[in-house]
Amino acid sequence: MRTTPKPTLLAFLIVAIAPLCWGGNIVIAKGVAPLIPPVALAFWRWAVAFAILLPLTWPYVRRDWPVARAGWKILILLAILGITSFNTLLYRAMHTTTAINGALIQTTMPAVIILISRVLYGERITWRQTAGVTLCVVGAGVVVLKGRWQALVEMALVQGDVLMIVAVFLYASYSALLPKRPQLHPLSFLTYTFGIGWIGLWPFYLWEHAAVGPFDLSLAAVGSIAYVAVFPSIVAYFCWNHGVAGIGANRTGLFINLIPVFAAILAILFLGEHLEIFHLAGMGLILTGFILFNHQRRA
Repeated sequence: MRTTPKPTLLAFLIVAIAPLCWGGNIVIAKGVAPLIPPVALAFWRWAVAFAILLPLTWPYVRRDWPVARAGWKILILLAILGITSFNTLLYRAMHTTTAINGALIQTTMPAVIILISRVLYGERITWRQTAGVTLCVVGAGVVVLKGRWQALVEMALVQGDVLMIVAVFLYASYSALLPKRPQLHPLSFLTYTFGIGWIGLWPFYLWEHAAVGPFDLSLAAVGSIAYVAVFPSIVAYFCWNHGVAGIGANRTGLFINLIPVFAAILAILFLGEHLEIFHLAGMGLILTGFILFNHQRRA
């Protein structure tokens, strides 16, 4: 009988690195918004990450080529949703909203995944799960509207918040479609999606380059690209997978809620952002909804 490994403090610390990296990704995107155009940041992130991964994963990539070629349609769709679109929209959103807002809106993703899975696969949702999803959505609404419901009537929404909502739906679609992915080795799948997603960014990168021109290769710009290429893209992936193997998928999933915590701390320390009452209210509703959704009644 297969047994789940006993969780250790080291396993919990390792998996916590993943949301720390992802929270840092949002803060970096906000911090370098005046320095690097959003598509350029996404383009060079995936270019560098792909260049690092390919030599390391080449044996798996070469072995899995027949499987990847047979499932090229779903592979391209997943790459466009998860690589080409999501982070590009996130980086664009950081030009007009705060890192804290972006991180809090992102925490609604598990609830959106459930809704999309319901549409795609007809998965049954209990009343408790429905209530949990509703609380998550309301919590995100509090953050987006900054606690002013009149803003919904006036349509006085920040463009970046709307872009983050679109980004969440796209990545949730990617996550819901993952069960249909070709049966590739995880490292091979990661390399193929990085490469295809990077290729998908070329026309947008060329358009942006023609429209706004090149960015200065300052130390801050190069360092930021290096960070987003290595830590949110590669390090977080390995830490997350280690967490699933070491403490189980359910426990690991709870760590996604640390993204806004880390992002808020980093944004306050490095960007001078402020934690407002509506942030705390939205975070409380989202966390309550997540706990309610994942609560299982004991027999």
